[in-house]
Amino acid sequence: MSNSFDTIVVGLGAMGSATLYQLAQRGIKALGIDLLAPPHTLGSSHGDTRITRQAIGEGDHYTPLSLRSYEIFREMERLTETSLLEVTGGLMISSLSEPVSVVHVPQFFQNTVAAAQKFGIKHDILNAKEIRLRFPQFNVDDDEMGYFEYDAAYLRPEEIIRVQLKLAGELGATIHTNETVIGFEENAKGVEVYTNQGTYTAEHLVLSVGPWLTELLPQLQPVFKVYRQVLYWFDIADSFEQFAPPKFPLFIWQLKGAEAGVYGLPALDGPHGGFKIGSSNYLTEPVTPDSVERSVSAEETVEMFNSKVVRCFPLANKQCLKSAVCLYTVTPDSAFVIDWLPDSQRIVLCSSCSGHGFKHAAAIGESIAEMTTKGHSRLDLSAFKLGRLAE
Repeated sequence: MSNSFDTIVVGLGAMGSATLYQLAQRGIKALGIDLLAPPHTLGSSHGDTRITRQAIGEGDHYTPLSLRSYEIFREMERLTETSLLEVTGGLMISSLSEPVSVVHVPQFFQNTVAAAQKFGIKHDILNAKEIRLRFPQFNVDDDEMGYFEYDAAYLRPEEIIRVQLKLAGELGATIHTNETVIGFEENAKGVEVYTNQGTYTAEHLVLSVGPWLTELLPQLQPVFKVYRQVLYWFDIADSFEQFAPPKFPLFIWQLKGAEAGVYGLPALDGPHGGFKIGSSNYLTEPVTPDSVERSVSAEETVEMFNSKVVRCFPLANKQCLKSAVCLYTVTPDSAFVIDWLPDSQRIVLCSSCSGHGFKHAAAIGESIAEMTTKGHSRLDLSAFKLGRLAE
């Protein structure tokens, strides 16, 4: 069997599996390599569900990626007869009268509204009274307001990765799991990739390794930090109908006077599955995939309930049904990096998601496939250049 390929993709999570699928769809001889066996629970692409939305508060330059990803997810659903994207509607809450928690970037709420207006995305602006009438489960204050997006939805991340890898394999891609990449080297003829099982050559290499990035590229440690995040599912069995779609939307809430807000999703797995809630935390020390504490303490759970759940959702019960630890690889400006490595036109770096990448993954995979086959992508990726971080 030949060890020579057109393109090698290292890391088969959200971005890597999408890229491998898009390459295989174009008839490219591609190899995908992963340290583990995706989908798994040790990186950044798990947790049962992910929020997706169309008007992107991190900046309207993300919205074309989201809109195209919606289309690709729907295409994959038709091809595989699986459910990958389910519309619930999404409620973003903020207060314009006093400081609120930051969601990745300042002015998140205002940016969301501006993006919706620019791209014609169906939405409503709600005052506190209107939020209470439509969604009484949310304990909003009088000076808070909401943006409701009709087509906001949730994704099933594990199933999407599984489907993308299945389709890629059916289209001819080679997939190696449980194989460790030790290093790589670019030369005049291409790129050589060294693993614990062999050496492979290719015209192009895509690095989409998430929190393992700085193990391969230690020179990037100053600008790529990995943070531990915790997801919780709290019991709502006594009020299940109030927390299930369509009465309860997915949400992102910029809390007043708090370092971090909350985000979450409705009860999707019956009355005993709970509703999901999280709160992004970048105030702790950075971690590595090997050093991170993967269990969630009782103290953490109690703190989450007392500081966030009671405040926002009085109908929820204090029993936590389950929890999960996820790793966010974050840049200083919370934006992605999708770019050629410096002085290279063969190696593409795709990282980091900065905690808001899964919704864009399908379109990013398509864009990287275009970069490696045509030299450029149809969608504008100029905001995601690596050089901005050096500056």
